[in-house]
Amino acid sequence: MLSSYRQIFAAPGSLAFSATGFLSRLPISMTGIGVVTMLSQLRGSYGVAGAVSATMALAAAAMGPQVSRLVDRYGQRRVARPATAISVLATIAMLLCAQAGTPDWTFFLCAIGMGTMPSTGALVRARWALLYRTDASKLHTAYALESVVDEVIFIVGPILSIGLATSVFPEAGVLLAGIFLAVGVALFTAQRSTEPPVHPAARRSGGSALSSAGLRVLVLTFVATGAIFGSVEVVTVAYAQAQQHTAASSLVLAVYALGSGLAGVVFGALRPRGTAAHRFQAGVGVMAVSMLPLVLAAAWCSGTLGLVAVGGALFLSGLSIAPTMITAMGLVERLVPASQLTEGMTWTTTGLALGVAGGSSLAGLVVDAAGAAAGYRVPLAAGVFALLVALAGGRWLRPAARVPAPPAVSVTP
Repeated sequence: MLSSYRQIFAAPGSLAFSATGFLSRLPISMTGIGVVTMLSQLRGSYGVAGAVSATMALAAAAMGPQVSRLVDRYGQRRVARPATAISVLATIAMLLCAQAGTPDWTFFLCAIGMGTMPSTGALVRARWALLYRTDASKLHTAYALESVVDEVIFIVGPILSIGLATSVFPEAGVLLAGIFLAVGVALFTAQRSTEPPVHPAARRSGGSALSSAGLRVLVLTFVATGAIFGSVEVVTVAYAQAQQHTAASSLVLAVYALGSGLAGVVFGALRPRGTAAHRFQAGVGVMAVSMLPLVLAAAWCSGTLGLVAVGGALFLSGLSIAPTMITAMGLVERLVPASQLTEGMTWTTTGLALGVAGGSSLAGLVVDAAGAAAGYRVPLAAGVFALLVALAGGRWLRPAARVPAPPAVSVTP
C-alpha cells in the first residue's frame, strides 16, 4: 500500500508543494471557528460571532471561484500571493478591531476581505494533475492523498484554533491561522518548477467552468453533501449535550473524520474498476444509506450507550466520504478543460461550503423544534437528495474524449 504513495513522490518537487500546501490549507479549518471563539469571548454573543463567520464563508463562496479563474488565466504565483495579502491584511484588521472594541459592523467588513483566501487545495491538486495527467493510477493515488490531508486538516485545525483561543488569549487562533496562511502560500508559490503553466485558452475564454453540465451536477451534489457534513456537526454537538456529555462531541466527530481518512488511504492504494461516474453514484448512494443507522442509533439509544452507537454509525458513514470525494476530483479533471481546472475544483469546494452553511442552519432549527435525535433526519434527507441528483445527472457525468490541450505559455512575469 505504501509503495503506491511513495511512487507519486518520485517526481521532483512533489513533496515540497504537497507539504507547503498542507500548511497553507490549515487556515481553512481554523479561521471560521477561530472567529466564533474569539468574538464569543470578547463580545459575549454567539449571534454576532456566528454571523461574522457566516459572512466570511459566503464571501469565500462568492470570491473563491473568481480567484481560481484568475489563477487559471495568469498563474498560481501571480494571483495567489495578492489574494493572500488581501486576506491577511483583513485578518490583521479584524484582530485590531477586536483589540480596540470597534462596532460590530467593522468585523463584517473584515470578514468580507478575509474571503479572498485562495483555494490552496485546488492549487495543489492542479499540480498533481500536471504531473500525472497521463497516468490515471498515480493521479488517483495523489487525489486520495490530498483527500486524507483534508481530513487531517479538519481534525487538527479546529482543535488547535479553539485550544489556543481558550487557553492563551481569544485572538490566538485567528492570529495563528493568518500566520499559517501567509507563510504557507509564500512557501507554496515559491515552488516554481511544479507550477502549472497557463494555457492560451485560459486567457481567451470569458466563460466559466460551470458551462460544463457535468460540473453543475457535481456542484449541486456537493451542496447536498456539504449539508450532510454541516448538519452532522451541529446535531452531534446537540445530541452529546442532551446526553450530558458535551465534551465528547469532538471525539465523536473525530471518529467520523477518522473513518473517512482510513478509507481514503486504502482507496488510494487500490485500482478501482468501472467508470468514474458509476463509482461516484455508488459512493453517494452508500453515503445516503449510511445515514439511516445514525438516525436509528440516536432514536433508540441514550446516555453513554447512545454516544457510542452514534460514534459507531458515524465511523461507518465516514468510510464512504473520502472515496466519493477522490472520485469526484477525478471527474472534475475529466469534465472541464485543463485551462479551467483550478476553477472547476474550486466550484466543488464552494458547493460544499454552501451546503455546510445551509445544513448547519437547518439542523439547528430542527433540533430546536423536535430535539437532538430528530436532527439526524436532516443529513439523511440531504443524502437522499444528493443521490437523486447524482442519478438524475448521470449522463452528464460521463466525460467526452479529451481534446489535446494547446501549448502552454510561461507564467513568469
